[in-house]
Amino acid sequence: MNLEGKRVLVTGGSSGIGFAIARALLGKGARVVITGRNAERLSQAVKDLQAGGLPASGFCADIAAAEGRALSLDRAIEILGGLDILVNNAGGVRAGRLEKTTEEEIRTMVEVDLVAPILLTQAALPHLRASGEGLIVNVTSGIALIGAPFYTTYAAVKAGLSRFGEALRRELKGEGIHVLTLYPGATDTPMMQSSKAGPELGFTREPAGAVADALIDGIETDAFEVVRGGEARAKMIAANRDNPAAVDDRFLTMKSALEEAVSGHSAL
Repeated sequence: MNLEGKRVLVTGGSSGIGFAIARALLGKGARVVITGRNAERLSQAVKDLQAGGLPASGFCADIAAAEGRALSLDRAIEILGGLDILVNNAGGVRAGRLEKTTEEEIRTMVEVDLVAPILLTQAALPHLRASGEGLIVNVTSGIALIGAPFYTTYAAVKAGLSRFGEALRRELKGEGIHVLTLYPGATDTPMMQSSKAGPELGFTREPAGAVADALIDGIETDAFEVVRGGEARAKMIAANRDNPAAVDDRFLTMKSALEEAVSGHSAL
């Protein structure tokens, strides 16, 4: 896909990976609208994206709420005059033992990370069809490919979003709408600030810009998926498929340290 002039809505675009994706898209000549829940952060993000006269806009919206999804789509269509690309990036996480995770935290992850992007995509489909060259990008997580202890609900919802994208890609094949799934690894973003897990536990963080650049390459080559983490991640994915017991044993060796490192990881 050639991104020049494409009309894009990025949810959760005021910081982290979403902001980096918005900036990378603008660099390719796209017109971008971002949404976010924090008004102050969103305002600053829009100012930063508009530097040099780039065509960026944004507004506050909570996509977990029906009115927030309607506002996101309606305002984006109004500003852009249509929609070519929807980037489902907004998300939240709460790590720790399942027994210590509250029902509210579990439901929030399910609503924000899975239900909201499905419903927003459903509402956006007529506009993406009208584009003639539509694209849906679902931002999941490497944990969707390899379930990590203490991320049980997060793994479930991100894996659900991944399979949603795969099924929808096949459902829409030949109809002028493509679906691409992005699997970031540990990334240096505000969402990761409350996690203490580092390289010694397999959480080597890369810049959000690197993730965004890889996504742009994937969009331009009509890829089905973009998986971050390099050769190490590829080997672990293969091991998880071919010898999952070995992956279980590997996590067992770091289990106590991992639990301590991520028990405070919360970004809801």
